[in-house]
Amino acid sequence: MKHRYSFLISPLKLLIDCFSIFFVVYVVSDKEFYNLAFISYIISFWVVSSFFTKYYRVLRVNKFLRLLTLTIRQFSLFILGFFTFFGVFKEGFVVNNQFLILLLILSSTFLLKVFSFFLLRWYRNLGKNYRKVIVIGTDETSRKIINIFNENKKLGYKYLGFFTNKNSKNKIGGIEDSYQFVLENAIDEVYCSLNELSSDTVNKIKSFANSHNISLKLIPDSRKLYSKNHSIEFYDETLVVLNVNKLPFEFNENYVIKRFFDIIFSLLVCLFVMSWLLPILWVLIKIESKGPVIFLQEREGLDGKQFVCYKFRSMKLNIMSDKIHATENDHRITRIGSFIRKTSIDELPQFFNVIKGDMSIVGPRPHLPSLSLEYQKDVDDYLKRHIVKPGITGLAQISGYRGEIKNRSDIKNRIRLDIFYIENWSFLLDVKIILMTVFQVFKGDEKAY
Repeated sequence: MKHRYSFLISPLKLLIDCFSIFFVVYVVSDKEFYNLAFISYIISFWVVSSFFTKYYRVLRVNKFLRLLTLTIRQFSLFILGFFTFFGVFKEGFVVNNQFLILLLILSSTFLLKVFSFFLLRWYRNLGKNYRKVIVIGTDETSRKIINIFNENKKLGYKYLGFFTNKNSKNKIGGIEDSYQFVLENAIDEVYCSLNELSSDTVNKIKSFANSHNISLKLIPDSRKLYSKNHSIEFYDETLVVLNVNKLPFEFNENYVIKRFFDIIFSLLVCLFVMSWLLPILWVLIKIESKGPVIFLQEREGLDGKQFVCYKFRSMKLNIMSDKIHATENDHRITRIGSFIRKTSIDELPQFFNVIKGDMSIVGPRPHLPSLSLEYQKDVDDYLKRHIVKPGITGLAQISGYRGEIKNRSDIKNRIRLDIFYIENWSFLLDVKIILMTVFQVFKGDEKAY
């Protein structure tokens, strides 16, 4: 399995810049009582604005000019936010030093940006922090890219060879041989020449890359147009590569936003709902049937790894609980169990799973391992749902696909909606799904049994 640490570079840069801003404001400004508010505001605005300007999203192939462009964009937005503060707070000692503070913040962050840019290039030139790459297909453009990999070690690419069905003495093998090579050598990025590859072959490689978390780059055919699902990367003044756009959760900031919301929301539910509901259900469940109040069950989660999922027990103890889901008029369900299942109260302990990091509030529902193996055979791209954490609720559930799976189309539609959610995630989509879930709880769902 590949161990990638490059994703830590941007958060580390952000953390260092925030510390630099804090240090400047703390040292230069006079110690008034609202300095804490000023420091909090200015650091928060820097973080938020950097997400919008993509200030920390610098690719390996980006030149110094790209760094300057990002810096100008970030500084322009930050300056506006900086002076906006003084329209909200009364003037004081901080205002007297505002230009000096701003100058020092801009100077320190710019110097850190330049220093980190050249430090990384020097470090990569030593053969560290590299990405293993291969090229599939051969033409004039792909040969130019191979030359860039071999001649510019500072970019941090380790080129291992190319695959083609054409006659070539230097190739590693044919196109079909590339899949096994990628897995055996833990390849990070694959570059495909669209001049040689057919559409079916490209789609097959895309599916393979998505399933194994491999970055895919397309070397374009100048005779064709390409969709918005691709973005352009310049490898030199004339050489262009199409980057297959990443999924929303592949960007660190989206993961941080979702995880932060998960923790805060789950803590509020545990504090204001579970704190009084748990003792009541403990009594009711114990009175009606023997067994634990919390039902523990193995489910599949992120990357297909199994975790223990928590639920309020809604059934009598039985040996089939880990093999089949509940069905309509299921004799195993108790009276209190029927009520908590219809109202989805039985799912509330999963907020503890969210706090632990096993689950998210919104995402594809976790399946039993035995059923997951069955679904993989019937549904294409089923494994794609494993690239995110499973959720307490999801897009499929609010769209009418919950409960018992009676037909083959039921699971196919669930997976289709799960994949749509993964590819189109946004924070507002999560909020909408949560609100729709709450609405359905009060409205009632005929499939909730």
